[in-house]
Amino acid sequence: MLVILIFFVAHWYLSLFFQTFFMHRYASHRAFTMSKTTEKVFFILTWIFQGSNYLSAYGYAIMHRMHHAFADTPNDPHSPKYDESIWKMMWKTKTIYSAITNKKMIVDERFTEGVPEWQAFDRIARSWVSRIFWGGIYTMVYIQFATEWWLWLLLPIQYMLSPIHGAIINWFAHKYGYINFKVGDTSKNFLPVDFLMMGESYHNNHHKYGSRANFGGIRWHEIDPTYYIILLLDKLGVIKLAKSKEVAVADVKKAA
Repeated sequence: MLVILIFFVAHWYLSLFFQTFFMHRYASHRAFTMSKTTEKVFFILTWIFQGSNYLSAYGYAIMHRMHHAFADTPNDPHSPKYDESIWKMMWKTKTIYSAITNKKMIVDERFTEGVPEWQAFDRIARSWVSRIFWGGIYTMVYIQFATEWWLWLLLPIQYMLSPIHGAIINWFAHKYGYINFKVGDTSKNFLPVDFLMMGESYHNNHHKYGSRANFGGIRWHEIDPTYYIILLLDKLGVIKLAKSKEVAVADVKKAA
């Protein structure tokens, strides 16, 4: 039982880290830079840790930029304001993401500028062969170590971690939580202490300062663990943190 729980928790956070670090803060917002070689390393690491639910950085980044541009309007790729249920929102998101990634949708150039793309690798990582391969590995782990029936309820979640991570923020962080800033949409900080989403749940902060690497830090309790990893990688020279506009001290004090 312990092996399965460790496996599930590790997969949850590792998959989430590469989604928020590589796809969101790097590919979508360019909060930091990296060399082309390092970029390819992170493509591969994202595939390894997202596994059966691998997302294309190209499709994710463009769709996310569209979300910021059209937040809570009819053109938003995912908004609880215009979708009747979380399931309909997820299906709409999947449809738009697939159309962008497969280049079946005409996208404004402002959304594609500087977005990392590795088409040859994505064809492999997004293939059904890859998804079945990773899904088979997860299943074998459960066959070997699942000692209680209820542990099997976790397996379908692992098959779809990336969409689940996205749905938590795109739905719940636009419906529940608190706000630090009045913005032109319904984004909220879903959790006062983000132990679950590695900083992603500080959604209101992020919609106010989209290019800011630190999603937290406005109130004393808003700790963004991904940001501290970014600082470490910047210190080690793996990435270079962009000189983005940080939140003014006055704004921080006002929101605290």
